[in-house]
Amino acid sequence: MSAEWVWVAIGFVGQALFSARFIVQWLASERARRSIVPVAFWFFSLGGGATLLAYALYRRDPVFIAGQGAGLIIYIRNLMLIRREKRESATPSHPSS
Repeated sequence: MSAEWVWVAIGFVGQALFSARFIVQWLASERARRSIVPVAFWFFSLGGGATLLAYALYRRDPVFIAGQGAGLIIYIRNLMLIRREKRESATPSHPSS
């Protein structure tokens, strides 16, 4: 198998991960009967975005690189915010005396 076909396969894997996030979001929203964005959405976004960025770097496509690179910053930031919120809600609040 040539390197070109390996990279095409990587590109398709990244696209599949990226697309899976919409299925996860849709199913979660249907279950809740309202629009929600589950944590898995951000993990699929991160995995798909990172894989697609690797593919874009291999293809040397500056538009694709910029788009995926910017997206990764947003996905990481959302995961950081979710983690902070969970940590804060798990910490019991102590009233000031």
